[in-house]
Parts: sequence; structure tokens; C-alpha cells
Amino acid sequence: MSDTGAMQIAPLPAPVRPDPVRDRWTDQMRLAIAEAALATATGDVPVGALVLGPDGTVLGRGHNEREAVGDPTAHAEVVAIREAAKAVGEWRLSGCTLVVTLEPCTMCAGAIVLSRVDRVVYGAYDEKAGAAGSLFDVMRDRRLNHRPEVISGVLAEECSAQLLAFFDTQR
Repeated sequence: MSDTGAMQIAPLPAPVRPDPVRDRWTDQMRLAIAEAALATATGDVPVGALVLGPDGTVLGRGHNEREAVGDPTAHAEVVAIREAAKAVGEWRLSGCTLVVTLEPCTMCAGAIVLSRVDRVVYGAYDEKAGAAGSLFDVMRDRRLNHRPEVISGVLAEECSAQLLAFFDTQR
């Protein structure tokens, strides 16, 4: 993701018919969108993430905080993963689902694989820096010892609109 606002975000075309796999995650994605909105108060790109436990409870929340804390690793996914690991008392997040408004970058994809998250659900595609199928496909690389399930395009238009509105204010 570029700090210049040159991010390329592409919503998934609207499905012709309902998709039960994708539609199952809309409520959780709305929570992630609300979390993303918190990032704009500090000038951070509005990306939000949740880590859900096997029973669906929220174990961790995060939004981009790079500008707020001056930490290049403070992406929404990493913040949420750290909070979830603290909540469960260990680094392994087996059985958990990460819901995030933007396709994870390579750093976040690596953190997701290393934390053993079972499933990643994301909204907007990131054709410039996405590492879950758009530019790279780190999480499904067969050479890795852990490959989470990836569900893409959940509320993609809403997630994209939130990001595009932010970048419009930066120009």
C-alpha cells in the first residue's frame, strides 16, 4: 500500500445470485468497517480487522495505526492478531477467523500464516499490494506449512467506497 494514495482498489463485481459462503460474513464485515472508520481520526488509511474465535466471539480488533503510533507494522490485521493472541494466551490462533476490510498485504499475509488463523475473510481487493490472490497469493502458497481458507469480496463495494472516500480527501 502506498502512502501517496495511489492505491488501486477494485470491488468484486456484484454476484448474480446470493452466495451463502460470502453472505455468511456480512455482519462481521460491517463490524470491521466500523473499526476501519476509527483510523481516519489519526490520518491512517481506514482498514479494519477482527479476529473471531471458533465460537464467533470477537477476540481482537484492530484498525490501521501506522500514523498514530509511528509503527510501520501497525496494520489492522497485525493489531487484531496481537490483541487476539493476548486474549487467548498464546500465539496460535487455530480455529480463528480474521475478517478484514482490505485484502492483506505480504506482511500481514505472513503474520496470518504464522499465527495459524484458519480462515481469512476480506472485502476490497488490493490489485497493487494484495497478497491473498490479487498481486500475490501468499496465504495459499503450497510451499508453506499452513494455508488458511480465503473468502474474498465480502461487502467489497462498501469496503472500497470507504477507502476511496479517504483517498479523495487526501488529494
